[in-house]
Amino acid sequence: MTIPDRLLIQAHQLSKTYTMGTPVQQRSGTGQTVHALRDVSLDIAEGDFVAIMGASGSGKSTLMNILGCLDLPTSGTYHLAGEAVEGMDPDQLASVRNRRIGFVFQQFNLLPRTSALENVELPMVYSGIPSAVRRERAASALQRVGLGERMGHTAAELSGGQQQRVAIARALVNQPQLILADEPTGALDSQTSEDIMRLLTDLNAQGMTVVLVTHEADIAAWARRKLVFKDGHIVQDSCTEGARR
Repeated sequence: MTIPDRLLIQAHQLSKTYTMGTPVQQRSGTGQTVHALRDVSLDIAEGDFVAIMGASGSGKSTLMNILGCLDLPTSGTYHLAGEAVEGMDPDQLASVRNRRIGFVFQQFNLLPRTSALENVELPMVYSGIPSAVRRERAASALQRVGLGERMGHTAAELSGGQQQRVAIARALVNQPQLILADEPTGALDSQTSEDIMRLLTDLNAQGMTVVLVTHEADIAAWARRKLVFKDGHIVQDSCTEGARR
């Protein structure tokens, strides 16, 4: 008997609408309504590696914000690791983000005059983790991404690829179940992009669930599954078998 994969993400009929216009128009309901997501249903198993693609305005970033508990859907349900997210208040959402999700962005978002070690420690400061534990876990995360010898360097002293590795280490320190990467190679050259994707692939092989947004087909080819968005809908959901591995 085959045991089904455990689902980390369960999204059912997610919709997101925005009312555009002046505050008066928004309050009166006369502003323009934009449908960013339209009844999107999606399951992602633990340990999967998913790439999300689509043109600007297709809905992929809106979905990423909802999956990352940075925004709530207008309607529909979203369960992350069994927790119902759609009805949470801001403090509850922040708690889920801190416990379950690590974020990696295109522009690294590091403090330039702060050491790599201290940059990686930051999420744990917000969690109230003692200083000695923070330092040990941050050093371990930097070793994991191949920057053990650079942890004392400031972000400004590191290359773009090294800064992104610091950002990935920072995403790992709270031991999340999910890495959400938004255009993680968008600011990098092709060779450095390949190095970063190989690192994410290695983390996925160790059991980490990875979901990334990208415009680049060669980056999406590293994932095992590709979702393509258009006009707020998923128009393609295909298996890539990790062609670049």
